[in-house]
Amino acid sequence: MSDLIQLEKRGHVAILTISNPPANTWTRDSLHALAAQVQALNEDREIYALVVTGQGEKFFSAGADLNTFADGDVARANDMAQAFGAAFDALSHFRGVSIAAINGYAMGGGLECALACDLRVAEEHAQLALPEARVGLLPCAGGTQNLPWLVGEGWAKRMILCGERVTAEKALAMGLVEEVVPRGQGLEKALALAEGACQQSPSSIARCKQLIMSARDGRSHKDGWRMERELFIELFQTEDQKEGVNAFLQKRTPAWKNQ
Repeated sequence: MSDLIQLEKRGHVAILTISNPPANTWTRDSLHALAAQVQALNEDREIYALVVTGQGEKFFSAGADLNTFADGDVARANDMAQAFGAAFDALSHFRGVSIAAINGYAMGGGLECALACDLRVAEEHAQLALPEARVGLLPCAGGTQNLPWLVGEGWAKRMILCGERVTAEKALAMGLVEEVVPRGQGLEKALALAEGACQQSPSSIARCKQLIMSARDGRSHKDGWRMERELFIELFQTEDQKEGVNAFLQKRTPAWKNQ
């Protein structure tokens, strides 16, 4: 794994830190490392939740280093676009709960990384933007797809088409982030949310997340209800289902096995 993505485990929570100072920009290596780390965490049955943050106090991530695209090399651009897509697709399909602790500027691919997470906590000084069109590019790692889903078409167009940058407070009002906290407290709050998720059955969480995300695929309401029933019954093949019900009846804390 690359040092550009640092991994720390605290109990059932994994912390991935984007570590490419000064602005935590994405590189081909860091994107590959992110995808590999998430895939490895999916295989680790002891990990139930994931927090992504940036190194330092100023940047979550400023996105791609524009020097990568300065010479207009199509092959390099394609390579980077595919790497961005694979990394953030892997993140969005992490089987547990993923939380972005936005500790500063989240620009372009930085914001797209946060958009790929289930939840977002922003520190009060954070600023968020998708400014790619200003330099002749476009968001190619989920920005045009995930942002409208969260904030609606109007705000998505203001940010993408008009290049509008928003503060943490505006992001909260728009529904782009779920909470704003004082400077330096983003990771602490994200970890608190992650610990809350760890109290839930990881087997249930994986299926609930699948159902919630499936609504984006244009599936009918009727199909969604059918899937709920199917996955509900599927849980009865897991040890966590038996453990959860019996722990409640026996008035004790469940010991999840994530299987």
